[in-house]
Amino acid sequence: MSADCSSAQTSSAAIGSTVGCAPAHDVPVPYIERTRTWYGALGYATPYAWAHYRDVPFMPLRRPLRECCVAFVTTAAPYRADKGPQGPGAPYNAAAKFFTVYSGDTSLEHDVRIAHVAIDRVHTSMEDLRCWFPLQALRDVAAAGRIGQMARRFHGAPTNRSQRRTLDVDCPELLRRCREDGVEAAILVANCPVCHQSLSLAARHLEANGIATVLMGCAKDIAEYCGVPRYLFSDFPLGNAAGRPHDPQSQAQTLELALKLLESAPGPRTTVQSPLRWSDSAHWKLDYCNVERITPAELAQRRAEWERAKREAPLDTPT
Repeated sequence: MSADCSSAQTSSAAIGSTVGCAPAHDVPVPYIERTRTWYGALGYATPYAWAHYRDVPFMPLRRPLRECCVAFVTTAAPYRADKGPQGPGAPYNAAAKFFTVYSGDTSLEHDVRIAHVAIDRVHTSMEDLRCWFPLQALRDVAAAGRIGQMARRFHGAPTNRSQRRTLDVDCPELLRRCREDGVEAAILVANCPVCHQSLSLAARHLEANGIATVLMGCAKDIAEYCGVPRYLFSDFPLGNAAGRPHDPQSQAQTLELALKLLESAPGPRTTVQSPLRWSDSAHWKLDYCNVERITPAELAQRRAEWERAKREAPLDTPT
């Protein structure tokens, strides 16, 4: 019998040791499937309907990137000390959410955090904001002449589960602000699963209205299911779309991949996967919202925590 990675007669462990195949679980995490199963196990009977489109808009750069004004869009929230824990290791904090588009001066420093989103809290520390907020990396490439200039503002996009609100309210507002700043290209940095959907919708809207985009993220299935023009996929835990924590080289490399994708994508639905790995082991991919790795008692506890978070959220929390 020949050594074949697909052979039903050979164990995955034996295959890995003989021909160097990766473990079966070392593939992009199936977030749509995981979250559907997870919330079903928590008692939510109606599965969430993720945005899905056949046609995808595409706007080529009108001129070289070294001459373009580039903005970036984040789903991170400005830190507010009165809203409870939001720092490294903080649990999900509904009070830290924001519900309208906001903007910030790119010439200043900002403290933006991701405690309000469903990132991977097991395998990342939330310590290095450069993993989800690449302001300094963009300043560096602007100073080096890699892009023409940074836009005078970055923009925060809410993570609304309501696709209608994202499409009717948030996307037009993002477009308006980008146009005010003379933006020709935009980099969107997603964090949680719903962030990926919200920013996929935003990328589609900007692209359809003349602004080239690239989405940086870690949830491949959600972005590709929605349908985006350009997608830079980093196979990292959620919350690290802009590079590994405390690793400026990986952050610079990740941004450069996004810039190259802006320049070179031949058409819509172009996905580039970063060659960077999170770690030598892929076991982290098994943990996120995986009902097979949690006890019934832990599930009951998670349900109680989720219900409490909903009760504590502001009254205008989108549904």
